[in-house]
Amino acid sequence: MTARSFTPDRRQGLTWRGLMAAAIVLAVGFDGIALAANNSVQGAKKEEIYETVAPTAILVEANSGSVLFEKNADELHAPSSMMKLMTVEVVFDAIRKGQIKLTDEFVISENTWRKGGAPSGGSTMFAAINSRVSVDDLLHGAIIQSGNDSCMALAEGIAGNESAFAEKMTARARDLGMTRSTFANSNGLPDPGNKMTVRELAVLARHIVLTYPDFYKLFGEREFTWNKIRQFNRNPLLTAMEGADGLKTGYTKEGGYGMVGSAVQNGTRLIVVVNGLASADDRAAAAKKLLEWGFRNFEVRTLFAAEQTIGYAKVFGGDSGSVRVAASEPVQVMVQKNGSDRLIARIVYTGPVHAPIAPEQPIGVIKVWRGKEVAVETPVHATDAVGVGSTMRRAMDGAIELVIGMVRSGAARL
Repeated sequence: MTARSFTPDRRQGLTWRGLMAAAIVLAVGFDGIALAANNSVQGAKKEEIYETVAPTAILVEANSGSVLFEKNADELHAPSSMMKLMTVEVVFDAIRKGQIKLTDEFVISENTWRKGGAPSGGSTMFAAINSRVSVDDLLHGAIIQSGNDSCMALAEGIAGNESAFAEKMTARARDLGMTRSTFANSNGLPDPGNKMTVRELAVLARHIVLTYPDFYKLFGEREFTWNKIRQFNRNPLLTAMEGADGLKTGYTKEGGYGMVGSAVQNGTRLIVVVNGLASADDRAAAAKKLLEWGFRNFEVRTLFAAEQTIGYAKVFGGDSGSVRVAASEPVQVMVQKNGSDRLIARIVYTGPVHAPIAPEQPIGVIKVWRGKEVAVETPVHATDAVGVGSTMRRAMDGAIELVIGMVRSGAARL
């Protein structure tokens, strides 16, 4: 495998972006995974070290998905009411697909009323037993008031019961690339089956922000009145931080205090997730400080423009030995304003790619590492058509693959 890192010298007078593009090299590994682009940028200043009291935390830039900070981000913990984000996403998805409408009404069953309503003593929208409530109002109750009864009514109305709805939640999570989250109910009330990581909560929050901009506005509404009871949004950031507009808090004895929050400043949206804190004040302070640190220290840089050639993928049996690859959207990453980040970008795909290849055909992903962590991962596609090569060319490629296979086999026996 051949791969090269490139560290620019500022004395050369070249732009940061130009140096990134100039560093592309081809590197195909014997393990079938190609690292086709490898470049890095490193400044001279010392990186600022950030610490948080939160046991688990992550900070993400919403547009690019860049991870700016993480701490124990892949540990599974009880998500408490933050799990309601998964519940409402399932509802949003069902509305988008035409399976239900905002005007549909669901019955508040005795089960929902007793376990999630006024008699439960937990967070509730105070829906009356046997009443019919629209999906629109139930979403308001779930998001603004964190109503357990709201979520249960949505679950029963869509799937018949909470267990069946929880299965839908897990299946939908897998669709969104959340491979570790599990769900046992719709509201996050204590259950061993409710487990999520702060990373996957951030993935979910980012998906909601980007996919459902109209529904996302619900998370910023300050209050909601139902059954003549006025309740205020539980998100402390809405009144404590410029640009804050969502998402969800949570607390259980098992999980501690946590929250998923988001704010926009100067056109940049950050998403923060913290969990496992000792008090509501600690939760609010930890989330606010992490967001403020992100806005103060990072800015967006474009590594590759949309449809700019990023690198080349090796082709098997084609009339060309390689194909250019690019991303449909700009590949952007958040970098520290002081220039201290060291980034490595690689195209990762299973190869060689068999001909014929059509323009826009998916090839793999470009991954950008900040240190040991993947900051951005974006799909890439072929930019050109590659036809089937001659019989001689296919035979030569087959022989090369045979030799590579023998090398792999020999290495495995060592």
